[in-house]
Amino acid sequence: MKITIIGSTQYLDRMTTYRDRLVKFGHKVRIPAFDDNPQLNELGICEHNRALIEWADRIDIFWDQRSMDAIFDFGIAFGLRKAIKLMYLEPKTFASVMRKYESQSRD
Repeated sequence: MKITIIGSTQYLDRMTTYRDRLVKFGHKVRIPAFDDNPQLNELGICEHNRALIEWADRIDIFWDQRSMDAIFDFGIAFGLRKAIKLMYLEPKTFASVMRKYESQSRD
């Protein structure tokens, strides 16, 4: 299977480890370009990542619920009707704090 992993640079180590594991199982795996890629400007990064999403059979998402870039890439996957697999969602977000505070403040 051809898999593209998307996510924030913050999770690059996790994504690379996961990629290596998938490759051992025979999958073809790509990781997107990030903002620190010196060969691509902002538009070039988006076009490169879109091409990787188009290439893939499935998109595996590492998302911290903050990265706008990951949301953008998910939108491309959604528009192309690609299968997705959620690999990592950061549970410690400000939205989670608000939900916990809301439940405490109902007293």
